[in-house]
Amino acid sequence: MKLSLEVSVESSQEWVDAVMNDFDSFLQDHANCERKASSMAMSLVAKYPNRTEIIPELIETAIEELEHFQDVYKVMEKRNIQLPHQISQDIYVKKLVDKCHSGREERFRDRLLLASIIECRGAERFRLIYEALPEGELKSFYHRLWASEAKHGNIFVKMALLYFPEDEVYARLDELNKIEGEILKELPIRAALH
Repeated sequence: MKLSLEVSVESSQEWVDAVMNDFDSFLQDHANCERKASSMAMSLVAKYPNRTEIIPELIETAIEELEHFQDVYKVMEKRNIQLPHQISQDIYVKKLVDKCHSGREERFRDRLLLASIIECRGAERFRLIYEALPEGELKSFYHRLWASEAKHGNIFVKMALLYFPEDEVYARLDELNKIEGEILKELPIRAALH
């Protein structure tokens, strides 16, 4: 059983070029995204403390995302790049969350599935960055991140399947995945993860 979907719309070469042409800005955004991913996992723990079956894995995911933040920050330190003073709102994530259903159970399902889709998008983009980078430490770093993000995409679908029927999970995952592709196509190209 497949626990995640391929992205519905591939990232463009223009996006890869934007990242490669302003890698310092990309690193700042990447660091912010890792902090937000850690916070998102912990917010699910806070909002759904009765979902005891998934809390340990959510905590592990939050810690792993925080470790990714630490790793990105080390890369930034070597390049003498500071963290931005503010974490700007991620329009991509906001538009996705706006597509969540409003009922408590449906919203819980949708938040898990959106987390999967966002992680799968991250995996796709880290793979593209890995492929574009020259041999070296940075290329190896993005190879490791690519594998980790792909794993996280599976984790959130597996969590949803604990609470919702399989056909419902995959139908909604497919629907949200297509919505994500449309949102991505509308976003401006910039040196950012989303």
